[in-house]
Amino acid sequence: MTKEKAKRIMEALALEYPEAKAELNFSNPFETLIATILSAQCTDKRVNMVTEKLFRDYPDAKTMAALSQEELEDKIRECGLYRMKAKHILEACRALNEEHGGNVPSDRKALMKLPGVGQKTAGVVLMAAFGSDQIPVDTHVFRLSNRIGLVKADTPEKTEEGLRDLIEEGTRAHAHHLLIWHGRRCCSARKPECERCPLNDGLCEKNL
Repeated sequence: MTKEKAKRIMEALALEYPEAKAELNFSNPFETLIATILSAQCTDKRVNMVTEKLFRDYPDAKTMAALSQEELEDKIRECGLYRMKAKHILEACRALNEEHGGNVPSDRKALMKLPGVGQKTAGVVLMAAFGSDQIPVDTHVFRLSNRIGLVKADTPEKTEEGLRDLIEEGTRAHAHHLLIWHGRRCCSARKPECERCPLNDGLCEKNL
């Protein structure tokens, strides 16, 4: 894949999805971190339903860390994997309080030292909360990048590395949202709607 073809792909997706943006609701770095942890294997719509009350009652690391494991599990149960997520969230909140004054760090290495925070979550926080031009690789970005031929990689980490080399600096965060919107609205995992895809005129390699 050439950089010029990748640019044409993103231009086509931008025309198709002019309003592409994050669909999780958050208003600060702490909310971004918690919402992103909760979003694993869960729809943004359901996460938003849960976090509306969660963030109102527990707006920061100090108040959320005061919850017991069982209390937090009950409040996030609808997000799935709630036991593991509750454990990671509570441990991350304690680490924020003890090591960062309750604030979410804006450094990738520091973020990835937090429990439950891997490369994708760190990238989302850096991008969404701090305006960094990242291209985090979730399930949609991983699937589409390899399916349409942007990269050929067998892990999300290698996919992200390939996309950083391919996608023009300053446009990577937007590309992240475009790929997610396309994955949710057209190029689904099991039944991609190729007949109406804006990339079916030679831009997609269709590695199905």
